[in-house]
Amino acid sequence: MNDDERLAEVEKVLEDLGELSDDHVILVEGPNDRRALESLGITGDFFMIQSEGGPMKAAEYVYGHGNKAVILTDWDRRGGVIARELGCQLSSLGSDYDIGVRARLSALCKKYIKDVESLDALLERLRCNAIGIKGRK
Repeated sequence: MNDDERLAEVEKVLEDLGELSDDHVILVEGPNDRRALESLGITGDFFMIQSEGGPMKAAEYVYGHGNKAVILTDWDRRGGVIARELGCQLSSLGSDYDIGVRARLSALCKKYIKDVESLDALLERLRCNAIGIKGRK
């Protein structure tokens, strides 16, 4: 996959995330993840797992705020552990959750970045490459 195709695919995933954010709580690890997503136009109800009490608190928050969530932890080892724990906690409360956005972003981006907070920089680089401007690596 070349950079133009990767850019189009990542933008599609972010568009899907934007639609989900209308009625889903977006579960991210911390404030830098939230800032990166907001800079990409993703708004909505965010819960920052690391700074707001962990997976159990996140699941309780989702249960009390519409009962739907998008798990969007980093795609490194720690993020995977947190995502699995969140899935267990959300399932135990009968909450609906999406893990597909995380899986799609991981597949598209893991060669370049390992975390949500770097998404905005990656998109900037891909967009610059698409128009022929040498960006930072």
